[in-house]
Amino acid sequence: MLDYMLLSHCAAFKLCSCPARLNSCHFQLFESTGGNNCFTYFSITGMPKEKYDPPDPRRMYTIMSSEEAASGKKSYWAELEISGKVRSLSTALWSLTHLTALHISDNSLSRIPPDIAKLHNLVYLDLSSNKIRSLPAELGNMVSLRELLLNNNQLRVLPFELGKLFQLQTLGLKGNPLAQDIMNLYQEPDGTRRLLNYLLDNLAGTKRVSTEQPPPRSWVPLQEPDRTRPSALFSVMCYNVLCDKYATRQLYGYCPSWALNWEYRKKSIMQEILNCSADIISLQEVETEQYYNFFLVELKEHGYEGFFSPKSRARTMSESDRKHVDGCAIFYKTEKFSLVQKHTVEFNQLAMANSEGSEVMLNRVMTKDNIGVAVLLELRKEIMEQSAGKPLHGMEKQLLLVANAHMHWDPEYSDVKLVQTMMFLSEVKNIVDKATRSLKLSSVSGETNAIPLVLCADLNSLPDSGVVEYLSTGGVDSTHKDFKELRYIDCLTNFNCNGKNGTSSTRITHGFKLKSAYENGLMPYTNYTFDFKGIIDYIFYSQPLLNVLGVLGPLDPHWLHENNITGCPHPHIPSDHFSLFAQLELVLPYPPAVNGIHVPGRR
Repeated sequence: MLDYMLLSHCAAFKLCSCPARLNSCHFQLFESTGGNNCFTYFSITGMPKEKYDPPDPRRMYTIMSSEEAASGKKSYWAELEISGKVRSLSTALWSLTHLTALHISDNSLSRIPPDIAKLHNLVYLDLSSNKIRSLPAELGNMVSLRELLLNNNQLRVLPFELGKLFQLQTLGLKGNPLAQDIMNLYQEPDGTRRLLNYLLDNLAGTKRVSTEQPPPRSWVPLQEPDRTRPSALFSVMCYNVLCDKYATRQLYGYCPSWALNWEYRKKSIMQEILNCSADIISLQEVETEQYYNFFLVELKEHGYEGFFSPKSRARTMSESDRKHVDGCAIFYKTEKFSLVQKHTVEFNQLAMANSEGSEVMLNRVMTKDNIGVAVLLELRKEIMEQSAGKPLHGMEKQLLLVANAHMHWDPEYSDVKLVQTMMFLSEVKNIVDKATRSLKLSSVSGETNAIPLVLCADLNSLPDSGVVEYLSTGGVDSTHKDFKELRYIDCLTNFNCNGKNGTSSTRITHGFKLKSAYENGLMPYTNYTFDFKGIIDYIFYSQPLLNVLGVLGPLDPHWLHENNITGCPHPHIPSDHFSLFAQLELVLPYPPAVNGIHVPGRR
């Protein structure tokens, strides 16, 4: 026999035991050639995410000779069959974590060790025709499984943890003395899915499920306030709450249906919002009905006022359908801010008005009904005086613009996300410019923007995207790869900070000096699902009038790992997004001079 360590370089192999009385396996190596020395063979390669192709029933092997192995011949195998009336499995098997398929049918196994869960890449597992009496709960952690065959064993009960196998398409249970109610459910149309849903929904009622709450997220201080001049501190929250109509088992099959239910989730969402107690709250995916009947009602009781706009499609819908359309909301504490203006930015309307005959603008951007909202707030004089440490007579009003948007979701439409972001910032600039002129404001810094900006958004774009490059560097070239070589240049100049009369450069710019509150990997991900984990939510603030003092850090990754949480929502985490929370410092103008001298306030 060849040394066991050589197995990782074999094409495919079959484990054969010596006589059935032995409890351990000897190993033989086989190279897949399709020649005359045929054994059973199957192959699963390139498994698509959306579709599962069952393994090929033809499983053929030929022996790789000792000489070939000794000469260093390389090959690859990802399928394993064990046969020979095996009674127990070698612990060495659990180190073969690269396996995608494991055949252990027609043996004499009475139990399966919990360590089988270490084979986390398995998509096919056949345990049929053994003597298995019970299954380990850890089997439920093998969430890559598409096919699990347990036929003709001695199973009387199933672990509720099997319900976590949300990608499972085939479950073989025939020939087991299972309870009749389980078999009745299994034999219904779409019985596998119904049974798995039943097991998952009832998992929380068993002692085996962890009820441990996630530990509190830590606070990450970034800098101290500037004590050399007057300033005001305020906090901002950005949170995609996952609206009810998107919270389906089709999208989040790993989450129990009761934990996806809005009546359950909304309590945890509101608790998270109130625990942060941010001065400004920006929410995405807020359903119209929930804004008026839940969020506004609850937050008013805690001293907030709000502004909300649904996606553009709401205007064409009936009253009964309109209430389920989601949109963006901004709330602010009335003890700190008063409302001056509120604005809705409809991207499809802007695309139509600025298409300049561009077919891609009309066909790709105008057809998406995402929106943004903005509120112009005035910082209350009492807050400024409290910060300055003295009365402020004759001081100009201090304004703050808060913008909130939710960009298109589809990764294939990076061009649309980038154009939407450019349109939004162009409109935000118009709001600032008009307010500055109408309110006759002067700039503390001597720059054009006298009104600082806080931009919260679910950009559906990663940190290396054109969207984030545009926001954080002040511009992006019209030939950027995210435009997909589509011709937008004729209409993009409308959104340039200098408009059409700017330079002839192909770079599209904005006039804000924006910086992300979360930089340098402070959050490894803001969206956490089974299929995707990444940063797509952001808080940007404009310099030099705003600085970030600290942020709320990420959820403890050890808690996620130890509790085998492969994605959110989860019974303890109500959305598929994590909230962002930052404390910002707003630099205030010096109080009016006394005899030409600025008198510093008490700090």
